[in-house]
Amino acid sequence: MNNQITRRGMLSGSIAGAAIALRSGHMDQEDHHESRDDIELDHFKIERGRIRQSVMGWCFNPMPAMELAEHCREIGMPAIEGVGPQHYPAIKDLGLEISLVGSHGFAKGPVNPAHHAECKQKLIEGIDLAVQVGSPNVITFTGMTHPASDRDASAKNCVNLWKQVIGYAEQKGINIVLEHLNSRDASHPMKGHPGYFGDDVDLCVELIKQVGSPRMKLLFDVYHVQVMNGDVIRRLEKYQDYIGHYHTAGNPGRGELDEHQELNYPAVMNAILSTGYQGYVAQEFIPTWDNKIRALKHAVKVCDV
Repeated sequence: MNNQITRRGMLSGSIAGAAIALRSGHMDQEDHHESRDDIELDHFKIERGRIRQSVMGWCFNPMPAMELAEHCREIGMPAIEGVGPQHYPAIKDLGLEISLVGSHGFAKGPVNPAHHAECKQKLIEGIDLAVQVGSPNVITFTGMTHPASDRDASAKNCVNLWKQVIGYAEQKGINIVLEHLNSRDASHPMKGHPGYFGDDVDLCVELIKQVGSPRMKLLFDVYHVQVMNGDVIRRLEKYQDYIGHYHTAGNPGRGELDEHQELNYPAVMNAILSTGYQGYVAQEFIPTWDNKIRALKHAVKVCDV
């Protein structure tokens, strides 16, 4: 009995000791890897450049727009978006492009006919600005669901407004890109948009088809599509002829493109490349890392396939 206890104790002690040693060695490896990775990120610059990467400026507030633009240039990113038009000349002087120009915003959209005049004016102004700065795209949204209209009437309202401006976009050679947004996440005003009409990417493509112009495109936001529809790669392949722009973010949480979220971004980027897409892919995640630029570098590295 004493021998059994001794053997059992020795065996337990050996297992525990081995586990501690293994765990310690694993932690050393992790620490070493993280340290090495930090050094790599500190000096990271885009190497392949097959994905033309941009960044959405609002995600990095309160960082000044020109400071972010300087970092983009150092990383080797070709473009930036989501910053004030007053910064466009200085950004262009840095050698960066403006990948997307704003318009009427996501709340007051053409789903409500009362907003048509404002949306039309903002879209035309956006098209003119895009021509001026050499940007290929102007963003548009459906707006929030209008309680006085059913789904069919709301869809018709949107299409009617876009048809009023699409001829001008064609004339100027600018894409109007419709962004699909998720309506599920109510935890943060920019992580989801409850009440947004265009929350189904399949519906958004149907609206684009009804406009019937090669200049009416889809802004395929990988994060929002994953939240609402999933099946990201199959959908981007299916809708490749309608996609004019991409946004990224990790899900859930709209954070970094790291191991704490569910999307396999290298696979998504390779799928985008396989469609022959040559436009921009903009990083639109909300940084949670203490060092926001390191978070940006990490995302850009993940997508530099």
